[in-house]
Amino acid sequence: MHQRRVVVTGIGMVGPLGHDAQVTWNALNNGKSGIDYITLFDASEFPTKIAGEVKGLTHTSIADLPGDWKACGRNIIFAVHAGRQAINDSGILDSPQLDSTRFGVYLGAGEGTQDFHNFVGSISKSLTKGTDEPDFARFIEEAMQDLDGRQEFEQEPGMSSVHLARLFRAHGPNLSCLTACAASSQAIGEATELIRRGDADAMIAGGTHSMIHPLGITGFNLLTALCTNNADPKKASRPFDKNRSGFVIAEGAGIVIIEELEHAKARGANIYAEITGYGTTADAFRVTDQHPTGRGAISCMKDALADAGLQPTDINYINAHGTSTEVNDRVETAAIREVWQDKAKEVPISSTKSMMGHLIAAAGGMELITCLLAMKENVLPPTINYETPDPECDLDYIPNVARDAKVTHALSNSFGFGGQNVSLIVSRV
Repeated sequence: MHQRRVVVTGIGMVGPLGHDAQVTWNALNNGKSGIDYITLFDASEFPTKIAGEVKGLTHTSIADLPGDWKACGRNIIFAVHAGRQAINDSGILDSPQLDSTRFGVYLGAGEGTQDFHNFVGSISKSLTKGTDEPDFARFIEEAMQDLDGRQEFEQEPGMSSVHLARLFRAHGPNLSCLTACAASSQAIGEATELIRRGDADAMIAGGTHSMIHPLGITGFNLLTALCTNNADPKKASRPFDKNRSGFVIAEGAGIVIIEELEHAKARGANIYAEITGYGTTADAFRVTDQHPTGRGAISCMKDALADAGLQPTDINYINAHGTSTEVNDRVETAAIREVWQDKAKEVPISSTKSMMGHLIAAAGGMELITCLLAMKENVLPPTINYETPDPECDLDYIPNVARDAKVTHALSNSFGFGGQNVSLIVSRV
């Protein structure tokens, strides 16, 4: 059976650098950082006090019935904004040939914003006087008064895809995955497979996430994964630099509209690129670490290249996972060396996490869109804050300044906690 080809026809971005794709892209090319001190809660006593926040975007920013969105978490607000951009960019809803039952949603979506204040308040009020033991019956009583039922179910990871389906009349497959930092890349790859095998004609795909809340920051601090260099936020994320000291958490959404090539051509759609390669593997090693040999990342990139029918030397740009952690950057570099062999130093690589921070479940969607725009504009965004070379990270990381270059094929890596690996390849049509 002939495999159907899948193309990207719409993009939408919301992140620390801006509320749309063009503003974000301009900031990336100018080497701007979206990292600053946390304002969403009082982080003054936390080891990490910095993050990549989305500024000035709340439920009141949604034009249609903003009151209906009040209970939604930031992840849903971001998904709606980025999804609407992508839908409008694609023009797909204006097409009379669109069969809504063959139009679906697949998101890599994290949990929503926790109602931390009221949850902790309910626990506090349930403590037995004179002890630190909670009275669970009292907790239920207090929580029933303090917590909002709608807000509780809106924070479920699958709700973002539900809202996008409802807003944009996507009556086809509706799925959500949460494979850590690889989630939105996995969602795009799996949505591509749905179209390739004929189960859908078009999909809304990508990811959305916000973990900038006390529980999220505490969790990553306990894992010692976050950067605690709070003195200069804009210099904190420094992938591949010898003095890197952990990733900077961020939030946002990256959404694409993908569809079968002939479906897109028939309606005269603008085509950004074709998704030609998808590889996904698991390290099956530790829940927080990559295998030190990079075995999962190596096989993942090789699988994506084989799926695309390409050789490593065909790739003109790699958007690295590049988290700015000591282990990830070293292992990813070693994996690229293994796949590209003696040509490894010739492939341009950058980590846009140096500017955006790490959007966790939304990271891969944002970074794939960056690849699409690099291909469209023939400009490679830089890795900023690259100042002191690390002997173990010795490749071309496009240091500090964007570079003009023709891009025919680009590869985006997403390597998540638990050893979840995804590589996507996009190619000019």
